[in-house]
Amino acid sequence: MAVMLLDYYKAIEESSCRMLEAAQVQDWDGVVRYEGACAVLIEQLRCRAHDEEILPEQRGEKARIMQRILHNDAQIRNLAEPWLAQCAQMFEGRPYFVH
Repeated sequence: MAVMLLDYYKAIEESSCRMLEAAQVQDWDGVVRYEGACAVLIEQLRCRAHDEEILPEQRGEKARIMQRILHNDAQIRNLAEPWLAQCAQMFEGRPYFVH
């Protein structure tokens, strides 16, 4: 069976759910890992979207998936803010080196 554009949206949603689950247990390495998976899926979606379109009957489902992804993203950000602030405090006043 051919992978349709909507399947990419569903896979991105699944990865965003896993990111949220990882953030809820403060598994920041897991968050980064699932974020990387999302990035790959988004790039694949972009490539496929040049040649294909979402079918009119799938647009409602796509919109619902996008809303859930955005909701997950907002929750992840809320969970990550204290951790990011803690990281910023750890490095405050230290010289910044790029290797």
